[in-house]
Amino acid sequence: MSLISFVGALTLAIKKEKLESILIYFVSFSVGALFGDVFIHIVPEISNEIGFDLKMGLYFLLGVLIFFVIEQFIHWHHCHKVEHHHKIKPFAYTNLIGDGFHNFLDGMIIAASFMVSVPVGIATTLAVIFHEIPQEVGDFGVLLYVGFKKKTALIFNFASGLLSVVGAVVTLLFLHSSEEFGMIILAVAGGGFLYIAGSDLIPELHKHEGRWRKSLLHLIMILLGIGVMLALVLFE
Repeated sequence: MSLISFVGALTLAIKKEKLESILIYFVSFSVGALFGDVFIHIVPEISNEIGFDLKMGLYFLLGVLIFFVIEQFIHWHHCHKVEHHHKIKPFAYTNLIGDGFHNFLDGMIIAASFMVSVPVGIATTLAVIFHEIPQEVGDFGVLLYVGFKKKTALIFNFASGLLSVVGAVVTLLFLHSSEEFGMIILAVAGGGFLYIAGSDLIPELHKHEGRWRKSLLHLIMILLGIGVMLALVLFE
């Protein structure tokens, strides 16, 4: 699972000039994937398992607030501790944290499914892998877009991917009998994904408004990200 983070290396075969011109569309794809993940996977999963009540809604809002506080700290640190010519935008780190949450949860889900049976565990692992491929490509594109070098982006993505191992270990050791706690983590992560996509990535797209063809392409990429998330449910 952690090695899936290197799927972004496929983009390294593209020439630099062409890569720079299409990076913003990876951001569009990531917007669709994040929104799709929340409303197609996370919310239905919570609803099916324990029901989506007021408490779960508050946990979603807690996720939004947590990521808001994290980003505010990063902005402060960026303004006071980093030289002005530094090009990496603060939300890159917020995106990494969100992806880390997601990977941690994936590890928890995989471990829990193997507790049910080996066939269920294998099926779940394959589903998570296909789920991660488009998101990792999108996340790698976001990291390159905000200023990371290619090798650095791969290393950070891999470090984030390693949290799936941590999630699996935590589940096997401590949380195998606490289903509700897993749903709480899922809700908090969902709120974080909504914050990243709505507060950080979409404003970046608005900064690159252009001809109607480019706007249409952004919409298509967003729909593609959502479509991939939907396909994972329809073809389970």
